[in-house]
Amino acid sequence: MAAQAPLVVQEKLMLPSIGVAQEFISFKNTSMESEKYICIRETGAQNQVVIVDMAAPMSPARRQITADSALMCLDKKVIALKATTAGTPGDALQVFNLDTKTKLKAYQMPESVEFWKWISPTQLGLVTATSVYHWDIEAAGDAPVKVFDRTPNLAGAQIISYRTSPDAKWCVLIGITQGAPERPQLARGLMQLFSVEQNKSQPLEAHAAAFSTVKFAGRDAPSTVISFAQKALKDGQVVSKLHVIELGSVPGGAVKRNAELFFPAEFADDFPVSLQISERFGLVYVVTKLGLLFVYDLETATAVYRNRISPDPIFLATVSDSTGGILAINRRGQVLLATVNEPAMVPFVSQQLSNLNLALALAKRGNLPGAEGLIVQQFEQLFASGQHKDAAETAAESPQGILRTREVVERLKSVAPTPGQKPAILVYLGVLLQKGRLNAFESAELARLVLAQNKRELLTNWWNDNKLEASEELGDMVSAAGDKDMALKIYQLCGASGKVIVALAEKGDMSALQAYTGQTGGQLNYLQLLQQLMMNNPSGAVSLAKMVAKQTPPPVDVNTMADLFLQRNMVREATGFLLDALAADRPEDGPLQSKLLEINLVTNPQVADAILANGTLTHYDRPRIAQLCEKAGLYMRALQHYTDLKDLKRSIVNTHAIDPQALTEFFGTLSADWALECLKELLLTNVTGNLQLVVNIAKEYTEQLGSNKIIELLESHNSYPGLYLYLGSRIAFSEDPEEHYKYIEAAARTGQLKEVERATRESNFYPPERVKAFLMEAKLPDARPLINVCDRHDLVEDLTSYLFNNNLLKYIEGYVQKVSPTKTPQVVGALLDCEAPDEFINNLILSVRSLLPVDTLVEQVEKRNRLKLLTPFLEHLIREGSTDPHVHDALGKIIIDTNNNPEHFLTTNPYYDSLVVGHYAEKRDPNLACVAYKRGNCDDALIECTNKNSLFKLQARYIVDRGDAVLWDKVLDDSNSFRRQLIDQVVSTALPESKNPEQVSVTVKAFMKHGLQAELIELLEKIVLNNSAFSSNANLQNLLILTAIKADPSRVKDYIYRLDNFDGPAVAEKAIEFGQYEEAFEIYKKFGKKVEAVQVLLQHLQDLDRAHDYANKVDEAPVWSELGHAYLAASQVQDAIAAYLRSNDSSRYLEVIEGCTAVGCYEDLVKYLLMVRKKIKEPKVDSELLYAYARINNLSEIDAFLHSSHQANLQSVGDRCFDEGMYEAARMLFAHIPNWGRLASTLVRLHRFQEAVDAARKANSTKTWKEVCFACVEEGVFKLAQLCGLNIIVNADDLDEVSEFYQKRGHFDQLMSLMESGLVGDSCERARLSSMCVHVPSHYTSVHMATTPG
Repeated sequence: MAAQAPLVVQEKLMLPSIGVAQEFISFKNTSMESEKYICIRETGAQNQVVIVDMAAPMSPARRQITADSALMCLDKKVIALKATTAGTPGDALQVFNLDTKTKLKAYQMPESVEFWKWISPTQLGLVTATSVYHWDIEAAGDAPVKVFDRTPNLAGAQIISYRTSPDAKWCVLIGITQGAPERPQLARGLMQLFSVEQNKSQPLEAHAAAFSTVKFAGRDAPSTVISFAQKALKDGQVVSKLHVIELGSVPGGAVKRNAELFFPAEFADDFPVSLQISERFGLVYVVTKLGLLFVYDLETATAVYRNRISPDPIFLATVSDSTGGILAINRRGQVLLATVNEPAMVPFVSQQLSNLNLALALAKRGNLPGAEGLIVQQFEQLFASGQHKDAAETAAESPQGILRTREVVERLKSVAPTPGQKPAILVYLGVLLQKGRLNAFESAELARLVLAQNKRELLTNWWNDNKLEASEELGDMVSAAGDKDMALKIYQLCGASGKVIVALAEKGDMSALQAYTGQTGGQLNYLQLLQQLMMNNPSGAVSLAKMVAKQTPPPVDVNTMADLFLQRNMVREATGFLLDALAADRPEDGPLQSKLLEINLVTNPQVADAILANGTLTHYDRPRIAQLCEKAGLYMRALQHYTDLKDLKRSIVNTHAIDPQALTEFFGTLSADWALECLKELLLTNVTGNLQLVVNIAKEYTEQLGSNKIIELLESHNSYPGLYLYLGSRIAFSEDPEEHYKYIEAAARTGQLKEVERATRESNFYPPERVKAFLMEAKLPDARPLINVCDRHDLVEDLTSYLFNNNLLKYIEGYVQKVSPTKTPQVVGALLDCEAPDEFINNLILSVRSLLPVDTLVEQVEKRNRLKLLTPFLEHLIREGSTDPHVHDALGKIIIDTNNNPEHFLTTNPYYDSLVVGHYAEKRDPNLACVAYKRGNCDDALIECTNKNSLFKLQARYIVDRGDAVLWDKVLDDSNSFRRQLIDQVVSTALPESKNPEQVSVTVKAFMKHGLQAELIELLEKIVLNNSAFSSNANLQNLLILTAIKADPSRVKDYIYRLDNFDGPAVAEKAIEFGQYEEAFEIYKKFGKKVEAVQVLLQHLQDLDRAHDYANKVDEAPVWSELGHAYLAASQVQDAIAAYLRSNDSSRYLEVIEGCTAVGCYEDLVKYLLMVRKKIKEPKVDSELLYAYARINNLSEIDAFLHSSHQANLQSVGDRCFDEGMYEAARMLFAHIPNWGRLASTLVRLHRFQEAVDAARKANSTKTWKEVCFACVEEGVFKLAQLCGLNIIVNADDLDEVSEFYQKRGHFDQLMSLMESGLVGDSCERARLSSMCVHVPSHYTSVHMATTPG
C-alpha cells in the first residue's frame, strides 16, 4: 500500500463562486496579507473592494471604494488604501478601521509607491522607485520614515515582495525582471538584503525570501536566519537553490546551508514566486509560478517533499499560522490550503526518505505522532548511558507526551544528582514549565520539591500562570503549608467536595457553600443549621433555605421550612424563601404557591399583586385566588383569573378601580365573542362614561374583533359619536370603502361638516356613487362636500344637474371659477343637456376664458352639434391675441362648415393644427385637407389623403417640394401599392418642373437608394439630355453614366461621346470596377489621361501590341515607361530596354539587370546601363556595366572604363570573371587593382608562367608561390618552379608539402636541384636541407627497387 503524502492540499474557496470576476483575480487587483483576509479590487462602471473574511468566506463584504491598491491588515479589520489624485504628484495613502468606521491615518506621498505591504499589524512597508519607507499607523507623525535606498540592481524591476525580520533589524526587497535573451521566459529574480544596524545593503539574485528564528544546536539563544530561493542562468546553466543563512555576527561563524531546487523538464522556465516559513513545524515552503510546492526542513535545509498543488499559475501565497501550512491563490481563483498531514509526516520522512534524525526532530518540534518508538529508544539509550539531563529533556519534549508518565518521573527521581548540576527531575520539570502545563502528578511532584525548600511563592506564581494541574494531593500540601485560599481553589478544581465544604465552613462563606453544595450535592445537617440561623442571622437562614430547597431531593422538606418561618411570624422571610423555592414552577408545588399568595393577599395585597405581576407562578388555585383578589380590590387580577363570562362581566364594570391601559391589554386575552360581550356590557352599564374606553379598546383590537362587528355594536346603540371617534382613528390607514363611507355618514350626522368636507377632499377610498347619493339625499347646507366628491371622481355632469335643478347656480359659477376651471367643458355639456339658457352658458364660459381647455370645450359642444355657439367666445379670444392652436382649430372648423373663404384661412392662419383641421376638412373637401396638410408638413396624412382620392400629381409635387429623404423612403418602399403612379408623376411632371437643385439631388438619391435604375436613367435623360437647367450639371452627368454602367452598359459609350462635363477619371475607375475596360479606355483618351489609358490596355485588356501602337501614337515618356514595365514583367527584356530607352527611364535598373542576366542579352544591357549611368551614380551600375563588357569580350571598352572615373567594385567583378573563366578580363581587372595574388592565379590559368612568377614575387605570399610553383611543375617549367620553390622552402613548415608534391609526380632530380639551390641559405636551413638531401636518394633508391622487375 502506497505511503500517505506528508502534505494535504484542499480548496478553501473559489473566488468566482462568491461573485469575483475572473479579470480581477490577478497580482494587481488581489491581495492576501495574512490567512485572515483576502482583498479584491473590482474596477469598471462601479468600483468596489471585496473583503473576504476567511473565517466566513461565503459572506464577503463589498464596499464602494475607488483605489489603485487595497491591503487588509494582518490581524484586524483595518484596510490600507492607495490612490492617485489627478493633478497631484505621488500617491494618497489612507488607513481605515472598518469596525469603528474611523480614519486612522492619511498621508500624501510626494512620489509614486510602486509596491507596499503590511510588515506588522501596525506598520506598512512602502517601496518607491528609489527608496523604501516604513509607515507606522500608531506613531505620532503622519509621514513615513525612510529606511534605505534601493540598490542599482533593482532599477526597473517589478517589486513583488518586501519583508522585515522579527526583530526589525533586517529587511529584504525582492523584484523580478525579464529573463536573459536566450531564456526570456525565465524571469530574473533580484534581491536586496539590508542591515538596519549596519546601514548596509547587499545585492543578490533570488525570487523569494523570508526571515525566521531558529535555535541551532550548540546555540544558547535562537538565531535570526534568512531563507531565499533562486533560479538563475549562470554560464548557460540554470542554477536552482534554496539557501538558509544565519544573520549577524556569530562566534564560530554563521550557519550557511543550501539545497537544490529540482525542477522537472516541463517546468524549465518555472521560477519561485513565494517563500513561506512554518514556525510551528520548522518547515520552508517554496511556491512556484506554475504551481509546484517544495518543502524543506528549515534547520538543515533538507528536502522533504515536492508536488504540484495547482494546474493554474499561482501569484499569491501566505503562511497559515493556525495550521502550520500555507494559503495560495491561483489564476483560476482557487484559494488552496496546503498543510502538514500530521499522521503521515513522520512515517514519510523516516520510511520514504530514510532520515530518522529529521523524523525525530520534526516529531519533537511539531508534536507529531509516528516517532514513539524512536523517542522511547532514545530515552532508554540516554538513561542507560548516564546522560540523565539529556534523558530528562527528551522525556519532557516527547511528542504526544508519551514519556510523561509516573514511571518516568520515578526513574528520574531515583537518579542521584551530579555535583554542580540540577537533579534530573528538576530538569524534566523545568523543560515542561517552559513548554506549557504540568499534569496532576507532575504538579504534585513539583510542589513537594518547592515546599520542601520553603519557596511557596514560586508555587503560587506557577498556579496563577496556569502551569499546574489541580489534584487533592496538591491541595493537601498547599493547605498544610498554610495557604487555605489556594487550597480551596485546588479542591474545587479537582472536585474534592468534602474538603471544599470543610474549607467553606471554616471560612463561614454561606453563599459559596450554597453554590458549592448545589454543584456537588454534599450532605449537611441543614435543619439544625437553619433553626440556628433563624435566631441569629435571618438573611443567612433564608439563603440556607434557598440552598437546601434547590437540592434534589431537598434534604429538608420545603413545606417544613416554610412553616418554620411562619411559626416565627417571619412572613417577609417566608415569602422570599418560597419565591426562590417555587421559581421552577412545578405542578406539584401548586399548594405551596396558593399558600404564598393567600398569606400575602390577606396581610399585604401589594406584595401579592407584585408576585402575580411577575408571572412566575402558574399552578396555584386560580378560582380561589381570583375571589381573594376581588375581595382585596384587585379587580384587574380577578379578571385575569376568572374563567367564567358572568364573573368577568361582574368585575369588569368596576372601571373606576381598574387601570384603563391594563384593562385594554386584558381584552387582548379574550376571545372575540367574549370581548364583544364585555364591550356591550360596558355600553349598557354606562354608555357615556365608558364610551371613550370602549372606543380605545375597539381601536386596539380591531384586527381581532373585526371592524364590521365593532361598527355593528356601535350602530346597535345608535352611537354615531362612537362611530365618529372609532373610525376617525382608522380613516387615515384604512382602505376599506365601507369604513370611509360610515365615517363620512357619522361626521355628517354629528354635525362635523368641516370633517365631511375634509374627508371627501382627501380620502381616496370611499365609494363615490354611494357618498354622492347620501350627500344629495342629506342636502347639507354646504354643497362643498358634494362638489369634492363629484370633482374628484369625474361626476361633474351629475353635480351640474343637481346644482342646476336645485337652483344652486352660484355653486356652479364658483366651481368653474375657483375649484376646477379645467372641467368647465363638462359643466357646459351638462348645462346644454339640461337646456340651460345660452346667455348663462356664454357668461359662464366668458367668466373663465383662457383658464378652460378649449379643445375639450370644443369637443363637448361639437358632440352636441352646437359648435357655432362658441363663435363669440372664440372671436373674443382671438381679439385678445390668443395663439392657442385649439382656439384657431375650432374657428377653422366653423369657417369650413360655413364655407366662409376657407382657402384664405388655411393658407394665412399660422396657429391652427394642420392635422386636426385637415382631418376635419377631409370629409368635406380633400383639396382643402391637402392645403392644410401641406401647410403643416403632415406627410403621412397628405399621402393617405392623395392615395385615397387618386391625387398623385399633387402628391408628387408635394414630395419633390419637401425634399425629405425619409419621406422618399416611405413612398418608394416596395410595400407602397401606389408607388408606380407616384413615380410616373415625378418623372413626367413634378421633377421637370423643378428649378431647385437640392430637390433634384434629393429625388435622384432616393431613386438610387431604392434601386430604381431604369427609372433613374429615364429621369436623368430628361434632365440632362433635354437642354434643361441642369443639363451641364457635372454631378448629374456623372450619375447618368455611372447608373448606365451598373444598369445598362450598352448606353455608356453614347453618353461618353455626348457628355462633356462629367468627372472622367472617377467614372473610368467605376467602369473598370464593373469590367467595362473599352469604355474606361475611351474615357481616359477623351480626358487626355494617356498613362491611365495605356494602363487599361496593359493591365486589363492585356494587349501589348495595341499598347505599343498607342505608345508610338502618343510618344510620351510616361507611356513608354508603363510599356517598359509591362514588357519587363512579361520577360521581354529586349523590348523593355527599348521602351526604357525611349522614355529615358532608369527607375527599374535592378530588375533590368536581373532580367538581362537571366536571358544573357548583355549587348542590350550595355546600351541600357550607359543610359542609366548618366542619371545614377551607383557602384552596382558601374560593376554590372563592366561585367557586361566582359561578357561580350569588349576588352578595349574595359580598358577605357578602367582609366575613366567610376565606382565599380573591381574586386567583385574580377572574381566573377575569374570564376566564369573570363581570364583576360579578370587579368585586366586584377592588374588594375592591383591584386597580385589573384593576378598570379589568373596568369597561371592563361599559361603565362613568367608573368605569373613576377606577380607572385610582388604578392610575396606563400599561398601564391605554392600555386605558381605547382602549376609550373605540372607544366614542366622546372626553372620557373625552382624560382618559386626557393621562396617556399625557406619556411620549414612548407618544405614537406613541396617535397611531397615533387615526389608524388616522380620529379626527384628536380627536387634535388631545388634543395641544392637552397643550400646557399643560412646554416640552420642548410642543415635541414642537407638532411632532406640525404633522405631523398635513399627514398629514390627504394622507389626504384620497388619498380625493378624480378
